[in-house]
Amino acid sequence: MTTISNQYVQAACFATIILIAGCTDMKTPTTADVAVSTAAVDNASSAGGAEYAPLEMRSARDKLALANTAMKDKDYKKADDLAKQAQADAKLAQSKANTAKAQAAVNTLQDDIHTLQDQIDRANH
Repeated sequence: MTTISNQYVQAACFATIILIAGCTDMKTPTTADVAVSTAAVDNASSAGGAEYAPLEMRSARDKLALANTAMKDKDYKKADDLAKQAQADAKLAQSKANTAKAQAAVNTLQDDIHTLQDQIDRANH
C-alpha cells in the first residue's frame, strides 16, 4: 500500500475506534469526521494538491480550520458540515494533483516517443 493509502486507512481506523467507543452524542461522530478530513487534507497536500490545485487546498484548509473552531465552540452540526466539505475539497485537490502528474508523465512519454521516431527516421535516410 502507498503512504497515502496507509494514512487514509489509519484515519479511517481512528474514526471507527471513536465511533465504537459508544458515545452517542453528536461530538463523537463529528470528532471522527474532523479526523478523517484532517487525514484527507494531509493526503492531498502530500499528493501535491497545493501545487496543482491551490484553490481547492486553500478551501479545504480553511474549512477544516473552521470545523476545528466549531468543535471548540461545541457547535457539532456546523463542525460536521464543514469537516465533510473540507474532505470533499481535499479529495478534489488530490484528484486534480494526481491527474496533473499523470498528464505530465504522458506528455514526457510522448516527447520521448517523438524523439525516438525522429532518430529512427534519420537513421533510415
